[in-house]
Amino acid sequence: MKLRPLGRTGVRVPPLCLGTMTFGMQCDEDTSFAIMDKAYESGIDFFDTADGYPLGGGLERVGTTEQIIGRWMKDRGVRDRIFLATKCRAPMGPTVNDGGLSRYNITRAVENSLRRLQTDVIDLYQAHSLDQFTPADETLRAFDDLVRSGKVRYIGCSNYPAWRLAEALHTSERLGLEAYRTLQPRYNMLYREIETELLPLCRDKGLGVIVYNPIAGGMLSGRYRRGQNTDPGTRFSLPIAGQTYQQRYWHDSHLEVVEALSETARASGHEMATVAVAWVLRQPGITSAIVGASRPEHLDATRKGADLNLSDELAAACDAVWWKLPRVPVHEGYR
Repeated sequence: MKLRPLGRTGVRVPPLCLGTMTFGMQCDEDTSFAIMDKAYESGIDFFDTADGYPLGGGLERVGTTEQIIGRWMKDRGVRDRIFLATKCRAPMGPTVNDGGLSRYNITRAVENSLRRLQTDVIDLYQAHSLDQFTPADETLRAFDDLVRSGKVRYIGCSNYPAWRLAEALHTSERLGLEAYRTLQPRYNMLYREIETELLPLCRDKGLGVIVYNPIAGGMLSGRYRRGQNTDPGTRFSLPIAGQTYQQRYWHDSHLEVVEALSETARASGHEMATVAVAWVLRQPGITSAIVGASRPEHLDATRKGADLNLSDELAAACDAVWWKLPRVPVHEGYR
């Protein structure tokens, strides 16, 4: 895979990043190891995780995903070959101070992630989502200290609305603090909200954009049909998180357009998941697409997306999907 610059840093990363939030919930440790083996062997040496993973695991399982990745890197002896990204902000305990982006939580969270991941430095440390109760300067001063101490190499954020990202960038510039180098937003053919303000802001400021949900939690795999029930073990049926994914994508309007597009993709000789990833990667300003799996073979179709050049006809069909969907309100916060 042809490497891409990670924003204005000197780092180059592959166009695909391995998403790991299935590890320890949707797949066990042996399967997680097999997924990481396959990703690494196919050239995906950019891994993304979070202290609050696995998705849907609840407080009794938070941290499990980082532990699995740490054991895999130690067992395979590849820590220095992996560009490792993780996040903080998610609740890690029962009290209000066990999450968020306060200095109190960030300084504890990073130490716990370093221990679980069995490493002495995190390559990209990200705010998992906006914390509207903590001033931006407190969060950024804490992150700046982590970079200066050598525990973190770069910082980024995820799920920030454009005005909050602009506020954070301005705060870093005004106070002379380390600035966010990357943004991790949700983006796919069924959700293109970031094109209005976030992507132009990131292109202007030189941020790397690492998008999650490129196949919409599996909806853009083409496996679902109208009238079908959610499958056990998928993101649409997970505790708590499953409801979020259904609200995002499980609608007749979405299923209808995906069915039609899947037929177009098959007629072109491509799997729908391959087309979905290829479409994301061709958009201006996108650095990498995060691809997850609950079985190693799930990476086969998404891996091909890094090499597929969409025909003009297929690209036009993909572009048209968003404009056929009903418009819904956008809420600040977890977008």
